[in-house]
Amino acid sequence: MEEQSAQVRWERRTQRPLLGFALAFAVAYAVPIVRPAAGHDVTRACSAVEWVVWGVFAADYAARLVLAERRREFVRTHWLDLIAVVLPLVQPLRLLRLVATLLLVGQRARIASQIRLTTYVAGAVVGLLMFGSLAVLSVERESPHGNIRTLGDAVWWSFTTMTTVGYGDHAPTTGLGRVLAVGLMLSGIALLGVVTANIAAWFISRFEMDDVEERRQTAAIVALTEEVRALRAEVAALSRDPAPGDAARTAVPHPVTGAAEEHSL
Repeated sequence: MEEQSAQVRWERRTQRPLLGFALAFAVAYAVPIVRPAAGHDVTRACSAVEWVVWGVFAADYAARLVLAERRREFVRTHWLDLIAVVLPLVQPLRLLRLVATLLLVGQRARIASQIRLTTYVAGAVVGLLMFGSLAVLSVERESPHGNIRTLGDAVWWSFTTMTTVGYGDHAPTTGLGRVLAVGLMLSGIALLGVVTANIAAWFISRFEMDDVEERRQTAAIVALTEEVRALRAEVAALSRDPAPGDAARTAVPHPVTGAAEEHSL
């Protein structure tokens, strides 16, 4: 239990610093794409920041694994974190580091109990739009037959793809760009399902609360009705049965006047 408590304390303490590193990764990933004319030193610095952020997340996973009480169960239940940590090592592509960082940030955001589902969904939408736009722009900008040349085109394409509208005015032409499109489509459908389920759960909970209140009021009315019936029965019984003192009294004529008088027997 002590090791498990240490793991929980670690996760709570590293929540905000890891989100800060994720923001640093977002800036480092976006600068070379938005400013392709940036110098070689800027590109190298951004790449170094990306690897540093990945290293921080990898160290965080290792620390949580060491602090876990049951390490095999931790690996089994946090397999997505492990894939995100190992993924950039398969091939040193910036896109793989992007996917890994998104996975790790999403997993840690779900660990934080103070983050509501609505906040998580909104953050996921913004993150997918931003990173999807940057990723497709980086792979489609130099394509000879591509029509996604600017950041505005990429953002518009990402938005229409995530909402599954698909106007068709902008579309990826490279294989990697189409893989990104599939990922955005599936993510948009999943997020839409989460939002719909959240709204449905809210309505159901409201209906259940109203139903419970209605049943409570009905039970109170039934109990009050039974009590009134019992009181009526008692009053009726008292009105039918004379008092014991009244039953023992009888009328006797006065010996002088002859008037009837009541005497108790």
